[in-house]
Amino acid sequence: MGALVEQLFRLSHQALFARDLIAAEQIPRLDKKIDRFYRQIESDCTTIIIRQAPTEKYLRYLSAFMQLVRDLERIGDHAEDLAKIAIKLFPYPEHSSLPEIAIMSQHAQAMLGACLVALGDLDETSGQRMKQLDDAVDNAYEHLYQTFAHQENLPGIIEPILLLTLAISCLERMADHATNIAQRVTYIVTGQRS
Repeated sequence: MGALVEQLFRLSHQALFARDLIAAEQIPRLDKKIDRFYRQIESDCTTIIIRQAPTEKYLRYLSAFMQLVRDLERIGDHAEDLAKIAIKLFPYPEHSSLPEIAIMSQHAQAMLGACLVALGDLDETSGQRMKQLDDAVDNAYEHLYQTFAHQENLPGIIEPILLLTLAISCLERMADHATNIAQRVTYIVTGQRS
């Protein structure tokens, strides 16, 4: 499921920054796969809880995994939203802020990759490191939002600015979900919430 979410994120990045319509068109099919994985994993965890009455430690694992897969599923949903935004932006000239938004997207993608590695390795220190990376994405969001919000005398249509504001919001939320995943890994390993 994590690999599919990473692929979906890469495709949404291609759609938005390379204006790749083919990438954008692949996203809904992949998102449906992710949704099916999410429902199946959640169902499997619930079945284990009901039928096996797991110990406290395993109950902690199961509850954290149920929340963690929800975060992955939400990242997939935001990637799909980015593709829809990209399609709506295709007719407009490229905005001067796109390179800065692309960097924000790359940081959020790196966060997703890092939290999935942390999950695979059960790295309890990932939550603290991820928070620092999330701060960089949050700062980029705030800077870009202020840039968009304070533009004056915009000639023509404002739809591209609105769409780019939605795009940075999606990226910021994706980074937040990656942070949540890393923090859930810390909880799985230590039993402590970060």
